Amino acid sequence: MARKKQIIIPIAILTVGVVALIGFSSMKTPPQEKPVVDNIPIVAVETISVSPMTLQVDSYGVVKPKYETMLVAQVSGEIVELNDVFVRGGLVKKGQLLARIDPNDYHAALIEAQANMASAKAALEKEIAQGKVAEREWKQITNTSPTELSLRKPQLAQEQARVKAAQAAVLRAERNLQRTEIKAPYDAMVESRMIGLGSFVGTGSQLGKLLGTAIAEIRLPVADNQLQFLVNQGKQAKVNLIGTFAGETVQWHADIARSEGVIDEKSRMSYLVAQIHDPYHIASKENGAPLRFGTYVKAHIIGQEIASASIIPRYLVVNDTVAILDSESTLHYAAIDIVRQQGGDVIVSNGLLDGDRLIISALDYPIDGMKLALASDLEDAEEENNTGETQESQVANNESEGE
Repeated sequence: MARKKQIIIPIAILTVGVVALIGFSSMKTPPQEKPVVDNIPIVAVETISVSPMTLQVDSYGVVKPKYETMLVAQVSGEIVELNDVFVRGGLVKKGQLLARIDPNDYHAALIEAQANMASAKAALEKEIAQGKVAEREWKQITNTSPTELSLRKPQLAQEQARVKAAQAAVLRAERNLQRTEIKAPYDAMVESRMIGLGSFVGTGSQLGKLLGTAIAEIRLPVADNQLQFLVNQGKQAKVNLIGTFAGETVQWHADIARSEGVIDEKSRMSYLVAQIHDPYHIASKENGAPLRFGTYVKAHIIGQEIASASIIPRYLVVNDTVAILDSESTLHYAAIDIVRQQGGDVIVSNGLLDGDRLIISALDYPIDGMKLALASDLEDAEEENNTGETQESQVANNESEGE
C-alpha cells in the first residue's frame, strides 16, 4: 500500500504541474512582431533647370559730360551784354551769343589797321611804278649793267613787307573784335557763370563753364578677373544703366566706347567708359526721363552667351562634382564645369541635364551608388499602408456584421 502511494503521489504532482503550465501558457500574451526598420537615408532634392544664359558684369559710376569747357576771355574790357540763357542750368546752342565785351576800342583798332594797310598798298603801287621807270631808263644805257639797288628792287621788297605787316595787323584787329563776342562752342548746358553785366574782365579771366549735352560718359570700374566674361574685354558691349529720376527707378541703354587701358593704382580696377548719346533728349525730343549729369547709376554690362547653363548653390559643389539622385533612386556624383561664381551660387555650363534631381540635404556617409529615398516617397507609402489597413478593417467589420 505504501509502495502504491509512493508511485501515485509523484505522478499526481507532475500531472498538476503540467496542467498548471498549460494553463499559464494559455494566459500569456504572445510576443508582438517588431516592425521592419527601413534604414534607407532620406534626402531632399531640387530639380535642375537648364536654359540659355547671358552673362553680365555689374559695375557703377557717375554720369559726366564727354566735353566740358571753361570759357575764358581772350581780350579785356567791360561786359556790356549778357544772354538770358547764360545762367546755371541754361541750355545753349552751338554758336549762340552768351556775352559781349565792349567792342568800341577793337572797332577803332580795326579801322586803324585797315587805314595802315591802305597806306602800305598805296606805297607799294608807287614803288612798283618807280621801279618800272628805273628799268626803262637803264635800258637806254648800254655800256654798263644795272644793279639791284638801281632797279629799286630792295625798296620794292620793303614796301611788300609793309603791306604784309599791315594785313597781319588787320587780321589781328578783326580777330580781337570777334573775341569780344563770347559764343558757345557746341550744344551745351551752363554749369556756372562767373561774370555779371558791367563786370570788367581781363585776358584770361574765367567767364563760365559749359557741359556738352551731345554725349554723356560713365567710367565703370571692373575687376580684372571679370573681363573674361565679356566679349572682347567689353569693347562695344551693351550696357543697361539703372538710376532714379523724380523718385522712380529708370533704365537707360548705353554702349562701351573704349577701355582706358590701364589699371588704377589705388583701386586696382580696370575702367570701361560707357557713352550715351543725347542724354537730355534735346535733339531727339523724346519724352523719356533724361539722364542728368551727376547721376549715380548701377551698370549691367552684357557679356558672353552660354547655350545651356544652370545655377546651383556653391556649397553643394565638392571637387567640381555634385550629388544627383538618379532615376533608380541611387546616389550619383556628376562632374560639372563651373563657368563663374556669382555670390553664393555658381553657374554651370556642362555636366547637368534639365530635370536632374540635385541632392540639397547633407549625407553622413555618402557612397556613390547607395540607395536613397525621398520624404515624399515615404509619405506616399504610409498613405498606401493606411489605405490598405482601412480597407481590411472595413472588410472585417462587414464579415462580423454578416455573422
